[in-house]
Amino acid sequence: MTKLNVAIIGQNFMGKAHSNAWRNAPRFFDLPATPVMKVACATNQESLQRFASNWGWQETASDWREVVARDDIDVVDICTPTDLHAEIAVAAAANGKHIFCEKPIAIDSAEARAMLSAAQAAGVTHYLNHNYRRVPAVALARRLIDEGFVGQVYHWRSAYLQDWIVDPAFPLTWHLRKKNAGSGPHHDLNSHLIDLARYLVGEVKTVSATSATFVTERPLPGAGAATFSAGSGGAGQLGQVDVDDATFLVAEFENGALGSFDASRFAPGRKNHNTFEIYGANGSIVFDLERMNELQVFSRRDPSHAQGFRTIIATEAEHPYVNAWWPPGHLIGYEHSFHHAVADFVTAVARHERVRPDFQDGLREAQVIDAALASAASGKRVTVDYD
Repeated sequence: MTKLNVAIIGQNFMGKAHSNAWRNAPRFFDLPATPVMKVACATNQESLQRFASNWGWQETASDWREVVARDDIDVVDICTPTDLHAEIAVAAAANGKHIFCEKPIAIDSAEARAMLSAAQAAGVTHYLNHNYRRVPAVALARRLIDEGFVGQVYHWRSAYLQDWIVDPAFPLTWHLRKKNAGSGPHHDLNSHLIDLARYLVGEVKTVSATSATFVTERPLPGAGAATFSAGSGGAGQLGQVDVDDATFLVAEFENGALGSFDASRFAPGRKNHNTFEIYGANGSIVFDLERMNELQVFSRRDPSHAQGFRTIIATEAEHPYVNAWWPPGHLIGYEHSFHHAVADFVTAVARHERVRPDFQDGLREAQVIDAALASAASGKRVTVDYD
């Protein structure tokens, strides 16, 4: 069987999630190629050694440029802060590597366009990891929509809410710097909602957005949370937050549907509250990631005396991806969506097929993100400028 040597760039939260999937997906899915966890690359070598040993990476490295140029690497998995995605992806493509990239695709649509152009010119497989498409209940929602369960879609209503930076003493990490993250929850969370909306409803035509930054200064990160030592500055030094803490937008889709997108990291009690509601001519679909094995559906075709929302538990073998896991009723979790992404990506590479969302999808998503940022800045509705 063909082997695919994988290099992962980055070792933190997403590095762990991706590593778990590279390691275990071949144990559950009958794949046409075998991923080999060849090398892990990051700058902190002490923690990288522990990371590689724990997750099963054969080697470690500190220079991603050397890694993506290695002849024995077939796949580059990008798990870095957003501002590094484009440079790494373009270099990987130039070296003929297939690319598995964590979302959001890039700082802006210009970088996303460069990534797509490089991947297309090299003829490599490119994938943008919006893993929520591969939650079985979400994939089931797409199947139901394709089968006409909802009919013509009228409304998309979505929210992605978290609370991890409500405390003003939370330090100024890269997530809160425009140069590293592009924007705040708009890039981080709205990117997920936009991808799901494109997957389930269609292309966004116009957007009208508003955003707010509730805490404008934060302690610079350093050696300890108590002092927030700034490294080059003194303990307790503050830095400017130049991204949004919350961005809400309303949209018109090309098919005439209306949509709303709420993204915030200032929603106390909401840890990873990712929800969407779809309302159409024939029925409705509701999803909540915190109940990720369930899908709520309503059908106008049911007799009036029996109408009402009902809950589908998406764990039957016929539901997308579930046949590889446990018997019906045995729930799967967040990490399984990454396994599904790896399985689909490896299959696409081996069969020379497209896997989605790819960098083309990422570019369109970035163009919606850019349009919303322009709208929030101008206070006006903006038409999305697609290539």
